[in-house]
Amino acid sequence: MPSLSRVLVGFGLFVSASSLVVASSVLDDRAHEHWGIPRNAHFPLHARGTNKDGSMPTYKNPNAAIEDRIADLLPRMTIEEKVAQLIQGDIGGWMNMTDPLDDTLVFNATGLVDSLATKAGSIWAGYLTPWNKLVFAIQTAQDYLMHNTTLGIPALVDSEGLHGFTDNGTTWPSPLGLAASWNTDLLQKAAASISDEAEGLGITHIFAPVLDLSRELRWGRVEENYGEDPFLTGEMGHAYVSGIQSGTRRNVSHTATARMAATCKHFAAFGSPEGGLNIAPVHGGERELRTMYLPPFKRACVDALTIMTAYSSYDGIPAIANSHLQVDILRNEWGYKHYVTADAGSVDMLYDLHFVAPDRATSAKIVVENISGEMGGGTYTFLTLPDSVRNGTVDVKYVDDTVATILRIKFMMGLFENPYPYADYNATLRTSATRALLHQMEREQIVLLENRNGTLPLSKTSPLRLALIGPQADRVSFGDYVFFNASHNGISPLAGLRRLLANDSSVELAYAEGCELWSDDRGGFADAVDAARGADVAVVVVGTWSLDQTLLWTPGTNATTGEHVDLSDLGLVGAQRALVQAVKGTGKPTVVVFVSGKPLAEPWIQENADAVVQQFYPGELGGLALAEVLFGDANPSGKLPVSFPRDVGTTPIFYNYLKAARPLDPGRITDNGTLAFGHQYVLDSPAPLWGFGHGLSYTTFNYTGLTLSKSTIGTNEDFDVTVTVHNTGKVDGKEVVQVYMTDVISSTVTPVQQLVGFAKVDVKAGGSETVRIPVKSEQLAVWTVNNKWAVEPGAFIIKVGNALETFANATLIVA
Repeated sequence: MPSLSRVLVGFGLFVSASSLVVASSVLDDRAHEHWGIPRNAHFPLHARGTNKDGSMPTYKNPNAAIEDRIADLLPRMTIEEKVAQLIQGDIGGWMNMTDPLDDTLVFNATGLVDSLATKAGSIWAGYLTPWNKLVFAIQTAQDYLMHNTTLGIPALVDSEGLHGFTDNGTTWPSPLGLAASWNTDLLQKAAASISDEAEGLGITHIFAPVLDLSRELRWGRVEENYGEDPFLTGEMGHAYVSGIQSGTRRNVSHTATARMAATCKHFAAFGSPEGGLNIAPVHGGERELRTMYLPPFKRACVDALTIMTAYSSYDGIPAIANSHLQVDILRNEWGYKHYVTADAGSVDMLYDLHFVAPDRATSAKIVVENISGEMGGGTYTFLTLPDSVRNGTVDVKYVDDTVATILRIKFMMGLFENPYPYADYNATLRTSATRALLHQMEREQIVLLENRNGTLPLSKTSPLRLALIGPQADRVSFGDYVFFNASHNGISPLAGLRRLLANDSSVELAYAEGCELWSDDRGGFADAVDAARGADVAVVVVGTWSLDQTLLWTPGTNATTGEHVDLSDLGLVGAQRALVQAVKGTGKPTVVVFVSGKPLAEPWIQENADAVVQQFYPGELGGLALAEVLFGDANPSGKLPVSFPRDVGTTPIFYNYLKAARPLDPGRITDNGTLAFGHQYVLDSPAPLWGFGHGLSYTTFNYTGLTLSKSTIGTNEDFDVTVTVHNTGKVDGKEVVQVYMTDVISSTVTPVQQLVGFAKVDVKAGGSETVRIPVKSEQLAVWTVNNKWAVEPGAFIIKVGNALETFANATLIVA
């Protein structure tokens, strides 16, 4: 242990043995002024991780209350150490991560020390790299932080997990596809498997779920969301957060309550940018914020350990600078106590994009005063905070309050006891159990949109000549936020059909690409038409495409969905529509499969195809699941989480529009070019091609016995909706029972209908299931003219059905 005189010399003070007492006092003052250490502390300045009386520091006591541990640790920290907790580091600071195949287990010691001296709150580790190298990099960092720094504070270790752990973990369907399953229990299990794969490798922080609403369909990131509805998004988000966080890490204390930190993003109102352009401003007021954009976050994220803010501004105020959003609502109203981080590079945007701050230091001040940390990807503006605190520009209170939030979640996960990877990490990666869950999800997310004359399912019991056509037929199309070359783990529709039919000689399969996704070239049409003419049925697979996180940002590549890939047209790109028309022109039954990251505006296909199937970007088993649905080995049970417009000009198309928002007097252009004029719109319709909640089955269902637990309730009373679902067909099937509410008369304009509950049930052929769905009174509330929530007395229509159909309804009276 260094002597006191040596420590004083380190402060630039001359020390003699006779002046130690005086110098000690000077040192106390200097430590307070320069480091922010309290005067007369109960710990020695030269060993701040200990107590003067030799007792164990409370923050190191795994059995101490978490708030007591935070209160003990914070005063021991210098201002530099505090700020370092608020900045994200990167394993690339001490490891060479340029080659995704390299597994050299060597680190740069200087880089390790220098990087973690200033950026140690969390560490980005979302690289594609051999698992042993990732473990080595994380183990090295945590060892250094725990044993070679004064206080031994471990780091969060960050990665992506939007629809699968992104270092060669299992790739799941895109979130829009996960939402199409309408199966929260299954999604929670899926999320738990993502945690299983990441946890053993030492990852402790997953950047998901995304809770933006898919109300602006031109925006490139629609695929990352759970759809257009706040209730469905909140329920799916809650399931994901619960799956990611539930449980505890190994060898931690009883005070630990989570094994992984989920990150709800992007807080808030990010998904409806002006013009559909990424990070553009979002327009709206307090009522829209409260009724549409915030409910998913309140449902899913109050218990999430981290939240990530949005890049965009809302009503003219950047999200990260919006104290009403970040402090008044999130911290004070909702009581959120956990960590909030700005998105990558977004603090810099306050001075170089939004122009609400003159410089880096002011930008950092604004953000930390909203109790938020800083991710990497920018200039690390938070490095200005120590000087800002010393010169009085920033009150250290804001730094302390923000540091407390990240320390809190580290204690909640038991990281001070065990932040390390597990030796048996391979045991939880890409397991057969995860594969089985994935297979179920792949089947349940597929939506049957049209099925004229029972075209589907196809039969394997009699001879069948099948033509598989289209640019998506022999392609694996995942959504964004997957690792480089992740598609190599996937199964294309062609491969899925070949696997399914491998032992069935009755089906003859022919394949023709027809055209490329990104080209107007029709040179392949002749082969496609020939294949269709020689077949009994043609399946044409078309759609949008995204790229992995390496290629998506590589100059010279192309995509039609994904982050920073925004559209001005929602129709099929290139020659794809013409290919479908050419195949249909053969007169053979034509099944169209959309593989896409968003709804496609294709009214000709809706009107003319014999069957239409929607597969939002699948996971690794997507091609097999699609084959199983086409042949009836799986009965489709997906429902749309988002509405399909007829044209980009008829958007927005979300179902829960405000009353009086959508007058209907449509016109149209007929197939022969005749112009039939209307008014809304002159030559089109504001009605969707397929509405929210729509999805067919190979069986049929009907509903009887709709009852409410009470026909009249008070303003604070919850109620239940009960209905019996009958499977009137010949095959087993799963049905999503959807409950909607309409407030008949309200003090402010409310939506024509709102989803307030749902349940997915498995009903045997010829059988029935009685379903009870609870509805909370707060779901009936309006944001009043007085800017308060209130459940207003009056009549409410409760219906069971989907956005465009009513199967049963009842009236609820609130007195």
